Amino acid sequence: MKKGLCACLAACLLLTGCSGLPDAREMGDMALLRTMGVDAARAGVAVTGSTGPRAKGVQSEGEPALTLTADRESLSAACLAMQGQSESYVFFGYVDQLLVGEGLAAEGVRPVLDHFARNSELGLGAQLWLVRGATAREAVASGGGEGVDKRLETLQHDSEMGIASISRTAGEVYADLLELGSAFVPALTSAGEGGPLAERGYGILIGDTLAGFLDGEEAKGLELLAGGPSADILVGGDGRVSAKVTSAHTASALEFQDDAPSALKLHCRVTVRLVEYRRRPEGQELEVLRQEMEGQELARLTAAVDRLQSLGADCAGLGAKAGMARPARWQAARENWPEWFSRMPVEIQVEVKIL
Repeated sequence: MKKGLCACLAACLLLTGCSGLPDAREMGDMALLRTMGVDAARAGVAVTGSTGPRAKGVQSEGEPALTLTADRESLSAACLAMQGQSESYVFFGYVDQLLVGEGLAAEGVRPVLDHFARNSELGLGAQLWLVRGATAREAVASGGGEGVDKRLETLQHDSEMGIASISRTAGEVYADLLELGSAFVPALTSAGEGGPLAERGYGILIGDTLAGFLDGEEAKGLELLAGGPSADILVGGDGRVSAKVTSAHTASALEFQDDAPSALKLHCRVTVRLVEYRRRPEGQELEVLRQEMEGQELARLTAAVDRLQSLGADCAGLGAKAGMARPARWQAARENWPEWFSRMPVEIQVEVKIL
């Protein structure tokens, strides 16, 4: 019975062919875009699309990456206009890297996310970055003839390995905006054509507009709150000992008074591994080192919480996580949570485990 069913399924697949490609076009007749950049423009939006090494198999050897641009009143109109700029059919189904310019983020990213959610070729699985101090078009151009997708791919892989900023998909950001009312997005800076893209903190979206950035220690603190620390080395013992952060988890709890949230408690557990030392610390020396590193992480968490409270953005979902323990009370406080969060006392405890 199972063999017969498998045979029927195989026959159906052979008959239907490659339904994922539009009109069953040959790969050689298509321009496969990998990266898309979206900026604000006078006409509406400025869209930039670029192929990368993935498309080299359907181009002649050594041909530079194809870059298409269009400024139109809407993202849909811009994508349609880009179709007329290429001899090949422009296929958007491979776009998995989305860059949003700072100017557009200041106006609102919801139209872009809506388009990605509704378009039959695009989707919300694309990795999302915010370009600081420049346009997404300039960021795409920074890849030159080789395309920018390799650099973005490296940043994504580094993030998965815990040695770069937390990567986020368009879907994750969209879900946070709908559920939490705010979201954090990894930010990049562009040095222009020929210069590599570099990480630079996180942009904070409230509603769907850019409210501010977290840099340096604030950004490190946000990563601890979100449970995804990037490559981070803590130095202690008067500079004689270095430890790499390997994991972090922050639990949150809410206190209520007269059914209103009155305080937020955070408990962050951080695991580090000693990677450099002249003599491995033991006993009391190890305890002093642990307390020193707890102080460092506490300072980062405090900086991040202070900044997020000043923005009124609980983009790490601390309230929602704490509310799971008291769902009835949380539902009553949820609607006004940003206001509660912005003026609520926060108690932070840090526990460092040294391996």
